[in-house]
Amino acid sequence: MNIFIPIIIIGVLLVITLILILADRLLGATGEKILNINNEQQIQIRGETTVLDALSAQKIFVPSACGGKANCGLCKVKINKGAGDIRPTEEPWLTEADREQNVRLSCQIKVRGEVDVEIPESMLSAEEYKTKVVHTEDLTHDIKLVRFKLIDPPTMDFKPGQYCQIEVPGIEDIRAYSIASDAKKNDELEFIIRYVPKGMATTFIHKAMQSGDTIKLTGPYGDFYLRDTDKPAVFIAGGSGKAPIRSILFQLRDQGFPKKVRYFFGARSKKDLYYTEEMRALEKEFDNFEYIPALSHPEPEDNWEGETGLITDVLDRMTGDLSGHEAYLCGSPGMLDACIEVLKKHDIPEEEVYFDKFA
Repeated sequence: MNIFIPIIIIGVLLVITLILILADRLLGATGEKILNINNEQQIQIRGETTVLDALSAQKIFVPSACGGKANCGLCKVKINKGAGDIRPTEEPWLTEADREQNVRLSCQIKVRGEVDVEIPESMLSAEEYKTKVVHTEDLTHDIKLVRFKLIDPPTMDFKPGQYCQIEVPGIEDIRAYSIASDAKKNDELEFIIRYVPKGMATTFIHKAMQSGDTIKLTGPYGDFYLRDTDKPAVFIAGGSGKAPIRSILFQLRDQGFPKKVRYFFGARSKKDLYYTEEMRALEKEFDNFEYIPALSHPEPEDNWEGETGLITDVLDRMTGDLSGHEAYLCGSPGMLDACIEVLKKHDIPEEEVYFDKFA
């Protein structure tokens, strides 16, 4: 066999590939490209861009905690025309219901012709904010409270439980964090942020960010908020997941705790607990509220006399029939999935369980 034949074949394939890439770019650059938004707004697109970036250029801020790298699955929108086939990068994030309803990852869809996108009203209300860091506080060895003063716009109206996206200056790394503050104080936002080793965003926040720094964020986002019902509620959180629950508790406090709430909070050891006095004060003020912290691995020096074990195990053994209840969860995706299974076992239907899975 002539040794040059494989080389020739490879060369021909490379040429064909280059021709296809060039044709794709030329067609994309010269063909008419239009983005239709909710059948109300039509945008002409120049150059090569994704639906996510095209919407951002129009000040429509679709959540994307990974910055458009298909690593978070947050930037889902309904695309009724022009999306093309589902890409391998989208496969892990799309449920069967997503596929049936034409829901796609906006960061993976390029505008190459006419694209019809449907954006929920909740996303249309998100804005970009210029803020200033006015306070930081270590709550535990790896969890920090950060307070931002809103500069432009000067206020944000949000529902307790919702989240924002914080942009790390210089590298434009974007991460989603739940709002931990009282919604009445709408000129400032507080976030409870846990340090993730080697994480660019949390390393900046914990190690480099200082009071006086100017930070850009967008929001509010999310469908995690207190429903207007009189159903008794179960709250479950772990680590920095206390953030949105804290904001919701401020709301319930202002309302005089109109519903019964049991709050299960999981931590590893006593050094990982925080805001315990704040929770105990609420217990004393309102008979309708009970706070149940649990340690999965208490240290001998903790002298812990409270509940022990994984928070799902504590929840399982301390609750009976929960039919007629609703549940609000915040934590890692694994914790959320485990909690949902326990809640279903105790007769809370899945449609009465609320959370934002963006961790």
